[in-house]
Amino acid sequence: MLELQMLCYNLLGLSAVLNDEVLVLPVQTAMRLHDSIPEEGFHYLVFDLVTGGELFEDIVAREYYSEADASHCIQQILEAVLHCHQNDIVHRDLKPENLLLASKQKGAAVKLADFGLAIEVNGDQQAWYGFAGTPGYLSPEVLRKDPYGKPVDMWACGVILYILLVGYPPFWDEDQHKLYSQIKAGAYDYPSPEWDTVTPEAKNLINSMLNLNPAKRITAEQALRHPWICVSTEGALFITLHRIEFIEIFQGS
Repeated sequence: MLELQMLCYNLLGLSAVLNDEVLVLPVQTAMRLHDSIPEEGFHYLVFDLVTGGELFEDIVAREYYSEADASHCIQQILEAVLHCHQNDIVHRDLKPENLLLASKQKGAAVKLADFGLAIEVNGDQQAWYGFAGTPGYLSPEVLRKDPYGKPVDMWACGVILYILLVGYPPFWDEDQHKLYSQIKAGAYDYPSPEWDTVTPEAKNLINSMLNLNPAKRITAEQALRHPWICVSTEGALFITLHRIEFIEIFQGS
């Protein structure tokens, strides 16, 4: 049986919800809208049922992810971002609070949600689409009010990956003006001791995502081919295949 959850929206806001808030993407890593049911002045939207809560809550509970878990998580996020970008959609508000876990189990599927700030763009064309996003995840070009596009999502992915690995963000200050200055300068580092055991490959991917120049920033497609992602994926596949082989041998004995 397909498990679903229903959200209720007033009819007055339905058009905006369907066009912006609920972007229907046929991909496993995005929340899917299955149906909309009108009833007594409201529209009930039927989504995938996800029971694991926000990725943010899981990070707080675990404090930080292992590299293997972080790689698996960011890979799913990148797959969702790639699908958006292939359809000329920029999310503009990627953050752990907008990423939902399918269940409470470790390694649960990650679902991209909340397309309230998403916009449609014309390919790789850059333009000023307005100031939008969450302070700690905003890209330098948005803060400078420069034309922007798909690379803003990749900047946010870099911030998310940094947080996954150590449990705190690369840019932080209680003073928002100082925070924005840090971001525009790309002023982040890898302090000891938290980063001492993180591999150079993981840091290389973060650096590629947090490139100040959006034209040189890594794309979702390129990031999915990054060695740090590929090695973890191949390792997980190797373990899965050997588990299947073991089960088949055990069942045949």
